[in-house]
Amino acid sequence: MSLFDIFNRQRQNGHTHTMAIDTAIPDIPETTFIEKAPPEKEPAEEKPVTPFSGGIHLLYEFLDKNYESKGYNDALINPDTTHLEQNVIALKNDLERSIRKVKTFYEDFIRQINFHISSRSRSGMIDTVEELTIKKEIAESHISQVKEIEAQAKLNEGVGHGIIISYSRGFRNGLAAISSHIILNKNF
Repeated sequence: MSLFDIFNRQRQNGHTHTMAIDTAIPDIPETTFIEKAPPEKEPAEEKPVTPFSGGIHLLYEFLDKNYESKGYNDALINPDTTHLEQNVIALKNDLERSIRKVKTFYEDFIRQINFHISSRSRSGMIDTVEELTIKKEIAESHISQVKEIEAQAKLNEGVGHGIIISYSRGFRNGLAAISSHIILNKNF
C-alpha cells in the first residue's frame, strides 16, 4: 500500500474520504472582490469663506484658548521654572505671529478695497462704492483694535498679557499639585 492509497481507500461504512459535491459552485467574477478603478477621493470639507475669515477672529480665537490647563499639564511634565520661562516666551512669540498674520490680512484687504473703490467710482457705481467704504471702515476699525492689542502686549498689559497670566497660573497650580501629591500626602 502506497502513501496515496490511504486517501483513496474506502471507509468501513462505505463512505469515501472525499465527499461528492452535488451542485457545483459557480465561479465568482473577479469584479466582486477587486476594484480596478482607483478609489475616488472624498471632497475635502471646505470652510465657508467670509471677507474676514483671516481677520480679527483669528486673533481672538488664539486669545480665547485655555492656557491655564496647558500650563498645568506642562508643569506636570517638566516642573522646572526655566521651562515656564521658555513657554512664556514661546506664547509671546505665538501672539506676535498671530498679530502679524491679522495685520497683514487687513493691510492686503484694505489695498483691495481701495482698488475696488476707485474702480467702481470711475464707473459711477455709487451704491457699491458706499458698501465698499463701509467694509473699509470695518477693516480699519479691526486693524486699530489689533494694533491696540499689540501695543498692550508689548507693555505686558491687556488681553494679550492675559494668556501669560493664565499660563503661569496653570503652571504654578501644576507645581502645587506635584508638591501636594508627593510631600503633603505623605504620612510620617
